[in-house]
Amino acid sequence: MTPTDRQLGRFRDIIEAYRSYIVALVVVVVFALTTFAIYNLTTEVSYDDVIEALGNTRWSAIGLAVFFTMLSFAALVGYDMNALAYIGRTLPFMPVAMTAFSAYAVGNTAGFGALSGGAIRFRAYSRLGLSPDDIGRVIAFVTLAFGIGLLAVTALASLVTAPRIGAILGADGGWIRAGAILIIIMLSVLVISGRDGRTISIGSLSIRLPDTRTSSQQFLITALDIAASASVLYVLLPQTNIGWPSFLAIYATAVGLGVLSHVPAGLGVFETVIIAALGNTVSIDQVLGSLVLYRVVYHVLPLLIATLVVIGVEIRQLAHHPVASTLRKLEFRLVPPLLAAFAIIAGAMLIFSSVTPTPDSDLNFLSNYLSLPFVEGAHFLSSILGLILFVAARGIGQRLDGAWWTGMVCTALALVFAFVRAIAPFEAIFLVILLVGLFLSAKQFNRRASLFGQVLSPSWIAAMLIIVATAVTVLLFVYREVEYSHELWWQFEFSEEAPRGLRAVLGLAIFAASISFYSLLRPATRRSPPSTADDLGRAIQIVMAQDNADANLVRMGDKRLMFSESGRAFLMYGIQGRSWIALFDPVGPQEETADLVWRFVEEARSRGGRAVFYQISPGLLSHCADAGLRAFRLGELAIIDLSHFDLKGGRLAGLRQAVNKGMREGLEFSVIDAPEVMASIEELRQVSDAWLAEHNTREKTFSLGAFRDDYVASQSVAALRKEGRIVAFATLLITDTKQEGTVDLMRFSPEAPKGSMDFLFVKVMEYLRDAGYAHFNLGMAPLSGMSTREVALAWDRIGSVVFEHGERFYNFKGLKAFKSKFHPTWEPRYLAVAGGVSPAIVMMDATLLIGGGLRGVVGK
Repeated sequence: MTPTDRQLGRFRDIIEAYRSYIVALVVVVVFALTTFAIYNLTTEVSYDDVIEALGNTRWSAIGLAVFFTMLSFAALVGYDMNALAYIGRTLPFMPVAMTAFSAYAVGNTAGFGALSGGAIRFRAYSRLGLSPDDIGRVIAFVTLAFGIGLLAVTALASLVTAPRIGAILGADGGWIRAGAILIIIMLSVLVISGRDGRTISIGSLSIRLPDTRTSSQQFLITALDIAASASVLYVLLPQTNIGWPSFLAIYATAVGLGVLSHVPAGLGVFETVIIAALGNTVSIDQVLGSLVLYRVVYHVLPLLIATLVVIGVEIRQLAHHPVASTLRKLEFRLVPPLLAAFAIIAGAMLIFSSVTPTPDSDLNFLSNYLSLPFVEGAHFLSSILGLILFVAARGIGQRLDGAWWTGMVCTALALVFAFVRAIAPFEAIFLVILLVGLFLSAKQFNRRASLFGQVLSPSWIAAMLIIVATAVTVLLFVYREVEYSHELWWQFEFSEEAPRGLRAVLGLAIFAASISFYSLLRPATRRSPPSTADDLGRAIQIVMAQDNADANLVRMGDKRLMFSESGRAFLMYGIQGRSWIALFDPVGPQEETADLVWRFVEEARSRGGRAVFYQISPGLLSHCADAGLRAFRLGELAIIDLSHFDLKGGRLAGLRQAVNKGMREGLEFSVIDAPEVMASIEELRQVSDAWLAEHNTREKTFSLGAFRDDYVASQSVAALRKEGRIVAFATLLITDTKQEGTVDLMRFSPEAPKGSMDFLFVKVMEYLRDAGYAHFNLGMAPLSGMSTREVALAWDRIGSVVFEHGERFYNFKGLKAFKSKFHPTWEPRYLAVAGGVSPAIVMMDATLLIGGGLRGVVGK
């Protein structure tokens, strides 16, 4: 490797390590530039002009805007229905419609639609029976369909209106038309190529294109969506000589740039494009007023409706209504993210209202009943409450009880202040809805976690800074004519609103900076204390009373333990670097699972680590998603139904021949009960040492057992003898429920006949079957079942390539082939990691943990 390659490698490592911070910084910079552009574009516009433009908007125009919003969201539901048809799954319409409506309502408000809306889809669709792979394909389909459809609609509209758009933008209409034609040709080739649902390859990426029918349906859905949403803004604009087709092209471009900017809801970017494009033909103050109404009608109103629906579902009187009964299936999944998005809007509303003037009539009325300090204090504190509510929204989405209490208290205080600092009935109604929603859903906020023990992620810090920067920009715009002086800070009068806004924004800036610095200067990694012998004894008792045989790995004593508050469940984990890696699903009653998952994530974060769940079942993924973790497929677990395991017939003829061969060679199978194992421990150790030496490897830990006397003797051992000598053995892992059995250590001496592994496995399965066990866990085939579909993540595609061609490093295909001989049922297993963390980094930490550090990995 050349020095240049090493430098590039280090640079890539730095970029990967700080990617989330870099992205957040870029988003803030993009927003700052667009905000500066808007401020310069509106130099001749006053706040009073904008308010007047808002007041002059016809109610008929607002009614039409609401109608087109309904039409747009109806089309958005079509995205999900078409996606489900594309993956070949059918779900009831009402839950799908509610899920899609809520996902878009939250995604339009919070931004990052593929993530925020995708999280809602994952929560809801997993409850409706879709697998994580299917949900991922749905999210990918709706995301790509919107992007491609937006491009197609923009190109078609630009093709027709190129001269007009060129005149508006000051560009050559011929070039605009040429670009539109090129885009249409490319998209047409794509549609024709996929007319039969065929798969195309682009490098190492394979994509199954939708067939002609699906493509046609999706184009119509996207065209209806964009046309309807563009019409929302178009009808709110004053009379203009810009035709609707030209406006459609401008609108689609603004939406596309807003999405690409990654700024939450495209805030600022969308407005800049619209103002720049229409400023020469429509009064800018009227455009600003229309944009404000557009945000309210198209973004806030759907979120308000979605929240009211789930509140209605909470009311017991509706519990027996057929529609409400259907929606209650999704209620648990939808309420927290909807309330979180609603809290974001409420917080932003309080912040922005603190930097805008209060009507003179309201101030005159308040001056007759309240003293000035009450009004000043309420004004200042409302802005701080808004920021606290914005920050608490993250915890509300994660169902933290501390966030619930914070939201309730802040909303209640803000509701009181809405009538102390101004007579704000609409603001009060909004806060009442949030307060009622939080109150009725109190039972769902059952995660005991410290809200202030959490640190905000870079994306949340960026969003918070954007809100504060927006407030500063609004303040400067509103009081553009006010000449700044130091005396403004100390002016306290009912009529002096600029000083009031200055003090509010200063408090916001200080509070936001404090939160940001606290989050960025997070505590260094601190390890939790090791578990004690008493903890291990309690854990073993829990293991024996449940079904997961692999949980017996806790007997190794090399893992830390975290118990539920009741003490009836636990999870085991290890720490490598900053990764806190939990092994398997939590062990114990299912009702304890959600709390344990969240407590583990909370503990890892509070100590400067990142939470990881390793080799988990699909059943745990929804809990991981609630805690903000992303799932990646690791492989497949082979499960044998022992009630149907029989060597008779042709299906297992190869295994029957292996058993017969072993018996002819003098192999004898027996099970050494746990109390008798120590009597044979030296003989077992000889076999183990010979196996390690032959394979030139070291003992592994964490997800595998190691040969230690206490561990080997903790349960029964299956042994193969030849001429009275043990030549192979396997430690048995079983529980008292007899639901599942498995093996851990499998060691063979060089003298063991060929085929002894097949012989031993068959005999162990027959022994467990005869003892009344229901299933045999044959272990995981790593990287097996990784998706190669068009929507597969890069992780899956890389994993599938390694599975096919990685024999040099590990016999992936050979292990899968060996287990397939037993005709098992394959169940997926996953890795769940904190959002923004590369799974490759986490897997390296897991490898080091299993191998006993770098020396263990390098030395096998």
